[in-house]
Amino acid sequence: LAPAICRSFGTKSTAMALRRSDSRGKITIKAPEEVKSYPATIKVYTRTGDKGTSSLFTGERRAKDDAVFDALGNTDELSSMLGLAIAYLQATPADSLIPRLESIQCLLQDVGSNVATPLNTEKQTSKVRRTRFDPDGYHCEQLELWIDELSEGLPVHRSFILPSGGLAASTLHVARTICRRAERSLIPLKDDVDKETLMFVNRLSDFLFVAARWVAMKQGVSERIYVRQQGRSTEFDT
Repeated sequence: LAPAICRSFGTKSTAMALRRSDSRGKITIKAPEEVKSYPATIKVYTRTGDKGTSSLFTGERRAKDDAVFDALGNTDELSSMLGLAIAYLQATPADSLIPRLESIQCLLQDVGSNVATPLNTEKQTSKVRRTRFDPDGYHCEQLELWIDELSEGLPVHRSFILPSGGLAASTLHVARTICRRAERSLIPLKDDVDKETLMFVNRLSDFLFVAARWVAMKQGVSERIYVRQQGRSTEFDT
């Protein structure tokens, strides 16, 4: 399994961990002291990818430019950008958003596990079951509830909103664009991933757009809107 997935939890320095708290899959975040630690002898490098291949959760090895690893890289990049947004949100009027972003980071790990375990894999049905993503649609539904909640009271603009609104909001806009790229990279894999994975990533970009706007509002930073730029007049303008 790709390092970004298999090494994200379980080390002594882990800052968060995923905990299922009910049958519908609600996520809470463990504090660092609650996370089981392992000996520091676990090494980050394995040397198994030195020849340009990496392993799926099923054990199959593929070239690192395979569509699976493209999608995994995009979801990893998205999670990293959310981490930056969290850093910018610390001790601000919008820091109540942080637990939701951390929950999404955990869910992106689950998305990665689903991507790294193709549904058509033979003789690996137990691993396919283990990495099933959001079978009852709970997490997608949760995103929709969050979108509706954060949308209340947002300023209404009749023009396109430019990525803006301060450091945290702008970082969430960057995360939104990465999310769209992640979604596009999943399309070639649509027969190998759960349909709920595609639904979740699609809905996530909507959430990040609304979250960026909400953060700007909570922090009192004005958003910038699209204004048509006038160029030089030509004979075709008359």
